[in-house]
Parts: sequence; structure tokens; C-alpha cells
Amino acid sequence: MIKLTVNGNPVEFDGDPSMPLLWFLRDEQGLTGTKFGCGIAQCGACTVHVNGEPRRSCVSPMETLDGADITTIEGAASKEVEAVRAAWIAHDVPQCGYCQSGQIMSAVGLLSLNPKPTDEDIDLAMTGNVCRCCTYHRIRTAIHDAAQRLEG
Repeated sequence: MIKLTVNGNPVEFDGDPSMPLLWFLRDEQGLTGTKFGCGIAQCGACTVHVNGEPRRSCVSPMETLDGADITTIEGAASKEVEAVRAAWIAHDVPQCGYCQSGQIMSAVGLLSLNPKPTDEDIDLAMTGNVCRCCTYHRIRTAIHDAAQRLEG
């Protein structure tokens, strides 16, 4: 029995231990904000936080998550999350929107560790988050905006 916390709620998993976290979240927990993109941790659409750090859920087997604290886009709540959401809206970041939950979770992870990122910091932290609509410029601008919002 694997015990973990998802968005603040204790849950148990007694299925195939090799099942990726992504499918547990989507199929068993009904949390569909985390998206399937590539299945090989290359696109970032499935990004969630595991113990406070961004992780690709499509390649995170359940057997490695006993005792873990998982946060999905549905459960994300912090000053960084609010700043990122406000900046995303202000700069019209999403186009099709498919990648955005992963983009937001990666941006929140960055700002949680580095409240004043440079362009290079942002590029490094967001590497691996693919946006087919190519909104990268708006994403970087929004992250800088979110950092300024956090400063007050």
C-alpha cells in the first residue's frame, strides 16, 4: 500500500506500483488539469510538484512516491501561485492552453526558489516545457511580472 498526500488530502494506492503518477492523478483521482503530452518527460505538460519541487508525473512511478506530498494545478495555492496566475492573465500567456498547467507549475517552482530570476534563470527553469503555440516570450515576461508582484 502506497500512502501519499494529494493536494492536502491523504490517499492510498494499492495498484500496479509501476503506474505513472500522471495516470493515478487523472484516472483514479479525477484531477485532469495535469495533462498528458509525450509520456517521456520531454514536454512538461504533466508537471506537478512532488515535495515542493516540479516533477514530470508521466515518468514518476507510484512505487517511488510513498510518503510524498503531491500538488497539482488544482491544489496549487501560495503567494507564488497567485502572482503567476495574475501575471499569466495580464500578459495573455495562453493561446491553446494545453501546456499551461505544466508551465505554471514550473514557473511557481522557479519563483519559490528564486524570487528574482534573470532571463537565463527563467530559460533554465522552463527548459523542457514545450509550448506548441510558441508563447515563450509572453511566458518569460509574465514570470518577470510575477516576480515584481511578489516584491509588492
